[in-house]
Amino acid sequence: MSTFRAAALFTLAIALALPGCKIVKTPTAEEAAEEASGGFNPARQVAGLWDEKVIPFLDKRAGTFQEVSSLAKSDLDAAAAKYGHKEKEGSAPWTFVAKVSGTIIKAETKSRAAYLETDVDGDGKGDVRIQIGPVIKGTALRDSLDFVNFNEFKNQIQWAEFGKAFNTHVIGLTLDKLPREGMEGKAIEATGAYPLPSAGQPALFTPATITIGG
Repeated sequence: MSTFRAAALFTLAIALALPGCKIVKTPTAEEAAEEASGGFNPARQVAGLWDEKVIPFLDKRAGTFQEVSSLAKSDLDAAAAKYGHKEKEGSAPWTFVAKVSGTIIKAETKSRAAYLETDVDGDGKGDVRIQIGPVIKGTALRDSLDFVNFNEFKNQIQWAEFGKAFNTHVIGLTLDKLPREGMEGKAIEATGAYPLPSAGQPALFTPATITIGG
């Protein structure tokens, strides 16, 4: 058989085989991780819950920061019943849902765990620290929701990743778009959650929605 004829037959064989071939898509790192974890995708879960359940829940549950913090100091059980939530298992503190309305008196934006020191009662002193990232401490948004619980997850690692996914979602949705200069003295409105602070410590508030300067 000539070299030319052999090459032609090889080409024909390849052409005949192609219709039966199936192109397999290479999975992304996220898809591979989801498959490896049995379908667990915290980012997708949070995105699916955000507009339909998370924001309506927070809007309905929240009291003003002054109301919530004052009641928590005078009657923790009453504040917990009205504005709070915590998992039955474990020793996590109560997490409260609140609306903050005030004035930014200090903008700490040099740190990656940036925050806005906010005065809510007009006395010129900071009452609450609103986290604006890109590093968000804690998992207050997850911990404030009464429609999710640890027992729905495979293990502690998945539960922790689910909590971090709330922070990542709000950073990408809102916090990354905030200015980093000239914020002091501006009005601020935010709805979110914070864990009960230790005595003498400021509340560390994680916003789900935030508006600065009107």
